[in-house]
Amino acid sequence: MIVAVAVAADCGINTDMAARFGRASGFLLCDTETGRHSFLPNDQNLNAPQGAGIQAARHVVESGAEAVVARHCGPKAFRTLEAAGIPVYLSQASTAAEALAEREAGIWKRQDAPDQEGHWI
Repeated sequence: MIVAVAVAADCGINTDMAARFGRASGFLLCDTETGRHSFLPNDQNLNAPQGAGIQAARHVVESGAEAVVARHCGPKAFRTLEAAGIPVYLSQASTAAEALAEREAGIWKRQDAPDQEGHWI
């Protein structure tokens, strides 16, 4: 499975998770079967006045990701991912590696709704 982890920088598997999905620096695309990973930048949405969540979600969908893990996910991004059939998982892990370890441990629970309102700070 290809998991898109919302991260704060392009620093490999031990990079910090981003606070917000739509305004993450990028997404670490992790293949849970092979352990390989690559970075998908999210530069176009870092300072977008609006629509960052939707555009980031579309970017992730187009990347071929099959699941998303983030610290927080707003309503527009959540609905975009949900419409594409991509499940969203939330994690308060410090790093992408820790978040993926939570998956292996069976800690992840699929979200059935966003955990934030739109346009939050």
